[in-house]
Amino acid sequence: MTSNQPPLPVRPARPAHTARARFAWHDFTMRFSSTPRGARLARRLAGERLDAWGIPYGSDAHDALSLTVAELSSNAVRHGHVSGRDFRLRVCAEGTAIRIEVTDTRGDRLPCPAEVAPTDHDGGRGLLLVAALAERWGWYPCADGPGKTVWAVLEVLPCSTGQVSGQ
Repeated sequence: MTSNQPPLPVRPARPAHTARARFAWHDFTMRFSSTPRGARLARRLAGERLDAWGIPYGSDAHDALSLTVAELSSNAVRHGHVSGRDFRLRVCAEGTAIRIEVTDTRGDRLPCPAEVAPTDHDGGRGLLLVAALAERWGWYPCADGPGKTVWAVLEVLPCSTGQVSGQ
């Protein structure tokens, strides 16, 4: 018995990577509630986007980028929280670099990484991790209102090695 229905679409194969991973221009931006749940959702959705862009789950590059998103998002919740205000995540790719930006609405608490991780606290290591993973990172004040944007740029090596160059 034959059917006149068109065949189901097949998910296209990922492009083969050359000597360096190259990405077409991609941009993902979304607002999240300034809560631990919002930070977790930001990490998960960014991870899904990275996989869709050709940085597969489980690769070193994906893990480093997801960790960077998680740290910057949790810092926005913990240190940049203003009641009733969200934080914004932006992940963009062009060429071989991935840029992660997290914007919160509290401009009076500026990021300042410690030189050495505190041994007597449970926290305080997030920006040390970001600095270790990223090629460069920093912050700038929001031009259109209160708050700041903390950003990090990670250079992605080919999927065959699955690493970021900051490691």
